[in-house]
Amino acid sequence: MQVYNVVKFKVKAGEEAAFLDAHRGGKAKWPGLEHGVIIKTGEQTFCLIGRWSSQDAMVAARPAMIKTLDSFRSVLEDQGQGRGVTDAVSGAVVLDL
Repeated sequence: MQVYNVVKFKVKAGEEAAFLDAHRGGKAKWPGLEHGVIIKTGEQTFCLIGRWSSQDAMVAARPAMIKTLDSFRSVLEDQGQGRGVTDAVSGAVVLDL
């Protein structure tokens, strides 16, 4: 069963290159990640979308994902309402279009 995660980020003005560079060159090659993309959703907002082979694989990769996040946390804005600098959701595929 495939699992996806989506993480929304708001990058501080002028820090887009630092945000993207933090994911380049294998820095976001987490164990169990089958494929990942970053999409730009607004002036300073981005979403990382990852495809995982299983929920267990994604859970096991969380320490590595947090380590990557810690490397660029300073370029992110707090998203408010207790979310911190990321707004993450994940789940299993229920319909493949």
